[in-house]
Amino acid sequence: MGDAHVILEMRHITKEFPGVRALDRVSMSVRAGDIHAICGENGAGKSTLMKVLSGVYPHGTYDGEILFQGEPVAFKDIKSSEHAGIVIIHQELALIPELSIAENIFLGNEVRRRGLIDWDGAEHRTLDLLARVGLNLDPRTPVKDLGVGQQQLVEIAKALSKDVRLLILDEPTSALNEDDSENLLDLLRGLKAKGITAIMISHKLNEIAAVADAVTVIRDGQTVETYTVEAGRVDEDRIIRAMVGRSIENRYPQHSSTVGPTVMEVRDWRVEHPTVPGRLVCKDSSFTVRRGEIVGFAGLMGAGRTELARSIFGRSYGTYLSGQVLLHGAPVELRTVAAAIRHKVAYVPEDRKTLGLNLLDSIKRTTTSANLDAVMRRGLLDLDEEDAVAERYRTSLGIKAPSVDVGVTTLSGGNQQKVVLAKWMFPDPDVLILDEPTRGIDVGAKYEIYRLVQDLADQGKGVVVISSELPELLGICDRIYTICEGRITGELDVADADQEKLMRMMTTTASTPTR
Repeated sequence: MGDAHVILEMRHITKEFPGVRALDRVSMSVRAGDIHAICGENGAGKSTLMKVLSGVYPHGTYDGEILFQGEPVAFKDIKSSEHAGIVIIHQELALIPELSIAENIFLGNEVRRRGLIDWDGAEHRTLDLLARVGLNLDPRTPVKDLGVGQQQLVEIAKALSKDVRLLILDEPTSALNEDDSENLLDLLRGLKAKGITAIMISHKLNEIAAVADAVTVIRDGQTVETYTVEAGRVDEDRIIRAMVGRSIENRYPQHSSTVGPTVMEVRDWRVEHPTVPGRLVCKDSSFTVRRGEIVGFAGLMGAGRTELARSIFGRSYGTYLSGQVLLHGAPVELRTVAAAIRHKVAYVPEDRKTLGLNLLDSIKRTTTSANLDAVMRRGLLDLDEEDAVAERYRTSLGIKAPSVDVGVTTLSGGNQQKVVLAKWMFPDPDVLILDEPTRGIDVGAKYEIYRLVQDLADQGKGVVVISSELPELLGICDRIYTICEGRITGELDVADADQEKLMRMMTTTASTPTR
């Protein structure tokens, strides 16, 4: 028996995949009733450790032992870990969009009465569970009608339906806006008060500071340190040092831009929602991007930043109503993605898994996919040239992979993001729009991406960065536009901007809305 106050102990966990030791004798213990944060760079082994714990990687596929509530456990699958009271909520939410909230919560765990599914009973229990996570919704609402924040809470409600003792959250707020994140952290505190222990994998040091009782840092598959947090006193620099193995004096590389003439101008851009007629997602938006300049777009979740970017890039979102795009001073029609690429405009999407990558492809195939003509010889793919191009980007961007032939699914988030960047750098665009380029990647990898963004600007490209992290925009941009409810509400040189000013501009729409 271990310490009576320890609910979970993982001892010397080692997990190997072909050619890679993902976990190397990792040990950690979690006290009952704590919120325990696990930090580490992408690819450090955090998610692998949690998959070992929850039975995704069954007992026998790893070395080491796990004790839960003082007893050794050997989970053969997720169901057996859930049966013991351990529930994991993955970064990619596992809800079925077409089913209702109640159907999702009790899927595979249906409420029965006399051998039949008792839908009334399920809906009543769903109402109770939703109330526990602070949601006031009809249990019959289809999950596809919910925002990401609400879906996350439904996942937690589902966990609560299973009599959870240890709740594991993998990057729970990576896709949430500030309000939803705050709400989720409050909920975790509330669950803690009711005796539920939580493990939270997170990159966001401010959130760890807000809720964690203890922090474990993993680097390169090994535990670097675990320490208890005194109320609200997380030493962010200590965590960063432990995560990256070095101190990052400055989270944003020093840079001074050489700004040239305007490369792209958008005038009075109006776009309608793809399925809700009459609802504008872009309202008379106008902005400019100059050569060598990094231009930021700030806005809360749902403000319309992605909609603006995607509607400009080959009109790949919504219904175009009016407005003009000028490149190098001349009007152009970017009606299709192919036309946008031909006019040397590139867009790196926020959702790299579904829009940026084909997860079945290799690094090599992905890198050349937006500019295949450049690796064709007499109408055929020149495989040597394709290899050489991919290898050049793998080296120059520091993509960590054994070769360019490995699948992009095997890479960590930061390395996947670099592959997507390589894919759009290869066509050599004049304007590169980056939508949340560092979402879900760690401090060390972020720094490398910022360097890449600055290099692109130094090559004379106009770079647009859309980000939900204001410190990031303030750290790397030359100029920042704010968007609220589809309208550009302001523009500031970074020298005149701070988080408060930006937040004020992001939360006020122009006083006289124009239709």
